[in-house]
Amino acid sequence: MHSALFLIEFGAIILGLGLLGRLAGRFHFSPIPLYLLAGLAFGTGGLLPMGASEEFVAIGAEIGVILLLLMLGLEYTASDLVSNLKTQYPAGLVDFTLNAVPGAVAALLMGWGPVAAVVLAGVTWISSSGVIAKVMGDLGRVGNRETPVILSILVLEDLAMAVYLPIITALLAGVGLAAGSITLAIALGVAGLVLFVAVRYGRHISRFVSSDDPEKLLLVVLGLTLLVAGVAQQLQVSAAVGAFLVGIALSGEVAEGTHTLLSPLRDLFAAVFFVFFGLHTDPASIPPVLLPALALAVVTSGTKIATGYWAAKRAGVGVKGRWRAGGTLVARGEFSIVIAGLAVTAGIEPALGPLATAYVLILVVIGPLTARYTEPVAAWVGSRRTPPPRILAAVPSRRQSPESPEDLKDQAQDPAARA
Repeated sequence: MHSALFLIEFGAIILGLGLLGRLAGRFHFSPIPLYLLAGLAFGTGGLLPMGASEEFVAIGAEIGVILLLLMLGLEYTASDLVSNLKTQYPAGLVDFTLNAVPGAVAALLMGWGPVAAVVLAGVTWISSSGVIAKVMGDLGRVGNRETPVILSILVLEDLAMAVYLPIITALLAGVGLAAGSITLAIALGVAGLVLFVAVRYGRHISRFVSSDDPEKLLLVVLGLTLLVAGVAQQLQVSAAVGAFLVGIALSGEVAEGTHTLLSPLRDLFAAVFFVFFGLHTDPASIPPVLLPALALAVVTSGTKIATGYWAAKRAGVGVKGRWRAGGTLVARGEFSIVIAGLAVTAGIEPALGPLATAYVLILVVIGPLTARYTEPVAAWVGSRRTPPPRILAAVPSRRQSPESPEDLKDQAQDPAARA
């Protein structure tokens, strides 16, 4: 009976996702907000809570994030990654300053204390790699010139999580300096080792994985990705970082074949991830913290747009690409929820969990919209502020105004001027 209920629930979820995706495609916008709203409707405190398929959906959601990051990694080689990190690290510092500080300040203003301030700083700092990867794919911008800038910032954030998560875990647990330092050293060592292997031995890994049989290629790549992601997470490093580095290590025909084979799986499990996020959000917990969450969302949307604009300008991207980069980075998601979940489990601040949930829900809905419309809105505002060129040419400067006595005198004495 339980298995039958599971099949009914999970089948209904997949069918609903397909219908919502078709609806979004008909109106030419990202289906992510619809997936989240569906999760809210059928999750905890929703219209029709689902329980039998919850565990399977949770696993599927985790696989969805891993596949999203793997597919992002496949777009670039290890040399591209190293080059981008070397050139874009100042953007990472600007990103941290502009987006982590508002969260920390908000927590302190609400009287939550320094540990909660560090937690909320992480919630507002990290963009959602999963949402952004999906949005860029939906909008067909993977090959755009600003995309390497966006990916560099996302990678810097994900790699920073390898440092941040052990620190916040130690703070929440109240462990001593020695124990916290050991955890941090292990996390940094594992992240550095995986990155070194990806950069130095990427060709050998591609040769080992390569196969003319699509079935064998799919099994080997998927198995390797899940294995590395699991080991990375077990060692206090983000599973998403591990999956991304596996994608970086694969190149050439292997990367192209893997992209073709895994694209349908990525779309399926990514949709499940967004539904799962909504399923675990109680709508009743959102209204009390909605106003501070909305204020924080407005502020950090502006700071993320400024971050992307500055980073893209520094990389020599055109004005339109700068606005697209900024708008694309607005969405928050999986990392923000993970960070807030750690604090809630530790019992630091009861209101932190609902605030983080409302904040992420707002930005995960707004994010696809800013990614699509920031650039055209900025162009429209610019056109409204700038007079037409012919009007500018017809308005003389104050020094050369023909109405000034000096110009009138010159025109009277100069026959050419009178002509």
